[in-house]
Amino acid sequence: MGKLDGLKVVDLSLFLPGPMLTLMLADQGADVTKVEPPGGDPARAMGPFEGGESFWFRNLNRGKRTLELDLKTEAGKQQLWALLERADVLVEGFRPGVMARLGFGYEAVAARNPAIVYCSISAFGQVGPLAGHPAHDLGAWALSGFLAVNDGPDGTPVVPGVPAADMAAGLTGCAAVLMALLARQRTGRGDFIDLSMFGSLLPWSAHIAGEALIEGRAPSSGTQRSLGGHAFYQVYRCADGRFVVLCGREPKFAKNLLEALGRPDLVPVAALPPGEAHAPLKAFLAETFAARTRDEWVDWFEGRDVAFAPVLDFVEAFAQPAVSDGGLLVERDGCHHLAPAIRFRDEPPWEPPARS
Repeated sequence: MGKLDGLKVVDLSLFLPGPMLTLMLADQGADVTKVEPPGGDPARAMGPFEGGESFWFRNLNRGKRTLELDLKTEAGKQQLWALLERADVLVEGFRPGVMARLGFGYEAVAARNPAIVYCSISAFGQVGPLAGHPAHDLGAWALSGFLAVNDGPDGTPVVPGVPAADMAAGLTGCAAVLMALLARQRTGRGDFIDLSMFGSLLPWSAHIAGEALIEGRAPSSGTQRSLGGHAFYQVYRCADGRFVVLCGREPKFAKNLLEALGRPDLVPVAALPPGEAHAPLKAFLAETFAARTRDEWVDWFEGRDVAFAPVLDFVEAFAQPAVSDGGLLVERDGCHHLAPAIRFRDEPPWEPPARS
């Protein structure tokens, strides 16, 4: 039994944000029907492949029913109406206006099913100057200001390794859908959710946006505590070319490390505001970490109360006991499944669903 058993969801989205939202619902027992265009979701063709399936597609769409419909035909439209008239939730990821042109805008759907929770995901929202502007995750990064502070040593913005705008939209959308369903229990009516990747990512800037909004200057990675301006929130290169990070700025961590390294005189520097004042401390730590290999530092830090971590590649990351023992990666029938992060105490451990 899952928390969402009996919930009927229709998913008209592709790629990442919408599928992530409906995956979270499906993992908790919702009955999700993924409606794909003729030829299927393009993600099905994106390798690598395992067990005859795209790893990416499976880990975003497992446990969902799949159905190909041509919504430009009358037959396809009638099949979709049959799903929507008894659905609790609709998630769609078309550009603004497309669903209305197809005859499935919110007003039309709500007229037949007033209880439906209708979530539209787009890059920049259904209204406003950017509505309809084409973009994926990187565009939201660029226009939100985040890409400007995700810069390399020469100041050039670096393409992020995590599609945070996509993920933010999926996570925010899941919360919004559940809120609307909770409200429906009181009112009996559904609601329309206008969700954008841009609007989902922007609120994540609370830790750095103050300089821009209060002081009128753009935050810099060199002066922000959480963007590398602080010596104890920084990446350091080791003797073997691998990397480690210091990932906690609390005074006790600085004291424990610097005293162990024979430089208690630098403890006060760690308490200074991030920026140029940290230059001598960063220089010392860079020289120190460069003297040993990454794994030698892992051994050295064992038992010391310092926020430290080695930088692992994905092969190393998934091989950790923290992943296997925590049930975060599950294998079934020779296939790998990235398990959901949500766990409930009173339910059995999550297992991959049977293939649909």
